[in-house]
Amino acid sequence: MTSQCPLPLEPLGPPKAPILQPPLSTSPLDFSLALPPCVLQAPIPPPPPLPPPPTAIGAGPPHVYGLEKSRLLKEVLEKSCPVAKGREDVKRLLKLHKDRFRSDLQWILFCADLPSLIQEGPQCGLVALWMAGTLVSPPGGIPLERLTQVAMERGYTAQGEMFSVADMGRLAEEMLSCQAELICGGLGGSNRTRVLQHLITGQPMLIPYDEDFNHEPCLRKGHKAHWAVCAGVLLGVQGTLSPGYMEDPEMPGLFHPVPGAACQPPSLPEEGTPGTVFLLSKQGKSWHYQLWDYDQVRDSNLQLTDFSPARATDGRVYVVPTGGVRAGLCGQALLLRP
Repeated sequence: MTSQCPLPLEPLGPPKAPILQPPLSTSPLDFSLALPPCVLQAPIPPPPPLPPPPTAIGAGPPHVYGLEKSRLLKEVLEKSCPVAKGREDVKRLLKLHKDRFRSDLQWILFCADLPSLIQEGPQCGLVALWMAGTLVSPPGGIPLERLTQVAMERGYTAQGEMFSVADMGRLAEEMLSCQAELICGGLGGSNRTRVLQHLITGQPMLIPYDEDFNHEPCLRKGHKAHWAVCAGVLLGVQGTLSPGYMEDPEMPGLFHPVPGAACQPPSLPEEGTPGTVFLLSKQGKSWHYQLWDYDQVRDSNLQLTDFSPARATDGRVYVVPTGGVRAGLCGQALLLRP
């Protein structure tokens, strides 16, 4: 119902008592009774509810670069288990692939836990660097967006790709304030000892390789060039272990260094002994670690020679160093230290 204010008229007779409309509400809180009918207004709506309290720090999922632009990535994140511990992943793999690990050996696991980050586009190298940076950089790390921005400013990349291990080392030292040691000539020989001793101390290694359909190393002459970060090693040894190692309560034959205890590093398996050294690796297309045979990684890294024909004709711009993929990636890796 609407009410209108009557126009003023000259009185035609004795004054009459004013006619009041019945109140719209009998509630004592209805202050509209004090107003003339022509200025009645709708009741003021109640204030909006307060926002929910902030969630606890660290309770949310890990950051995924490009998530705000990709509904698919968001769905994958919601349906996946983004936080995977290296020790749990190794035990799962040991149970799943028993035939790959010799039962006559005792296995010692050295591992460092890394966060997960799913890449978008050709950013596998920068994603691997971001994950490795959580072990060697100041607390909090460096956002992936910042790593990408600086890599573009320095001319190392056009859209996130990294075809130079040397450029990756320069970017790591600048952004993570760490030491980057460039390994050349492959992962065999004396480099093998340097790499394994580095991983035993809990420090990461960045390595390019050819990626197979299941993310494992393969031999495609660089056509499937990809980056991974190695954050540990699984060693198969014989004989009695020195004090400082404890056997896993759930898996006999698997040993871990006792936290805080001084333990003597085990004797490294001799080169050429297959199935005794596995690298604990993670890359930007999976939440979980993988165990890769050392020789398989070495061989894949050593045959990165050609630029992918598919990329050469996809119409995009890539930054490739002088000398191509062979000069930038072949037989090279990066050891990072605080």
